[in-house]
Amino acid sequence: MENRSHALIAGFFTIALLILAIFIAIWLGRDKIQRTPYEIVTKSAVSGLNLQAAVRYKGIKVGNVTDIDFDDKNPGQLILRLEVIPDTPVTSATFATLAYQGVTGIAFVQLDEDKTAGASVPLAQDGTTQRIPLRPGVMQNLEERGLAILTQTEELTRRINSLLDPKNRQTMISAVDNINKAAEAWQALPNKLNPTLDKLPGLIDQTQNTLNTVSVLSKDASRFTNNLNQLSTQLQAADGPIARFNLALDQLSNGVTMETLPRIQSLTGEARSSLRSLNRTTENLNDRPQSILFGNPPATPGPGEAGFVAPK
Repeated sequence: MENRSHALIAGFFTIALLILAIFIAIWLGRDKIQRTPYEIVTKSAVSGLNLQAAVRYKGIKVGNVTDIDFDDKNPGQLILRLEVIPDTPVTSATFATLAYQGVTGIAFVQLDEDKTAGASVPLAQDGTTQRIPLRPGVMQNLEERGLAILTQTEELTRRINSLLDPKNRQTMISAVDNINKAAEAWQALPNKLNPTLDKLPGLIDQTQNTLNTVSVLSKDASRFTNNLNQLSTQLQAADGPIARFNLALDQLSNGVTMETLPRIQSLTGEARSSLRSLNRTTENLNDRPQSILFGNPPATPGPGEAGFVAPK
């Protein structure tokens, strides 16, 4: 009986010691740091994210994910609850992304600041849980862009297949043939240009000679212009020919007096009378050349004179 009682007491003591050790371990291992709760609302997939996943701010661990649940008010939307240390600088410009650890596929929440958001203020701690926006991470962007690249690749493949259609192939062959003909014509072009290029030096020499002739002509024209300028200057000089001619006219005008003008007019009248007589004589000779030998015929008798005959 005594052996059994000692064994029973030893068993109770061992159990009590184990329970005490467990309570001590729990008490020593509990987290005494006061943490600040935040929420993340998203409709994107959170593959690889588990409870107690790390929350990092610029790579530094500042908390953990405490809950992942569905939003009862918005079907298809997820709510992630976080707890981070109070001194984490979470502001209105802070956003969250999902990052992955190496190739394990285990995700964690990465907090960062939007540098293009301008001035930022710390989120107010008024007893309500503040929400942090979740943006697509590297993997999400890669997935979206990969899908876009696949779509473009499919479109490119479809266009290439359409381009390689038998009708289009014939068109491409014709285009290549035309390009080949154009290349052959281009190769023959230098041979056609060689005669012209051979004549080009002679043409350049002729052009140079023409330019020399034009230069000489320009110099002659310049000298002729200078001579004309000198002649004009001499004619318009104070003692030049024009001035002397004007002086002679003035002297002639002064030499003609009131007595000379009537004589000149009388001589002019006599000269006019002599010219009229000479004209009449010339006309008579033209009409009757025989008058030089036989003289002028007698005048025709007029009315009342002897031998007058009335015209019929």
